[in-house]
Amino acid sequence: KEILEKYHHLFTLQWEGVVGSMCVPSQAEWEQLLTNCSAFLFYGMERFMSHILLNWLVAMNISKCRLMILLDLTRSQQSYKRIINSDIHKSCLHIALERPTETAMLLSLTGVGSVIATQWYTTLQENAERLEVVFEYLLSSGRTTGQTVHILQ
Repeated sequence: KEILEKYHHLFTLQWEGVVGSMCVPSQAEWEQLLTNCSAFLFYGMERFMSHILLNWLVAMNISKCRLMILLDLTRSQQSYKRIINSDIHKSCLHIALERPTETAMLLSLTGVGSVIATQWYTTLQENAERLEVVFEYLLSSGRTTGQTVHILQ
């Protein structure tokens, strides 16, 4: 929230979404957010794709979304229990499609222009630092996505 408040003056009035853990978006809400955005930020627990039904995603046209930033792959005891309970109902192939590279490929196939994503499990603090860098260079400095990713590396 601090980072969003720090950079809110650089946002357009059209930014919308879900902030916090008070409610979990429904599949319809995910679809609305993804199909009507020009940029999408996910900062959350576990794998991004574990929050969205795969058959819904592959049917979506997300071509309006030019940039998707996925700061996921963090874990708490509660999120780990949720993901374990969810994964027992999925095939090994389905779980494999939720990995970072496969997620980026699926998002690309649905029309997303660019994907910035974490590749391995990390902490919320490390993802907060990444988000700070992304906002600083993309929004404040006006750097390109490629330049920003290079700085993140």
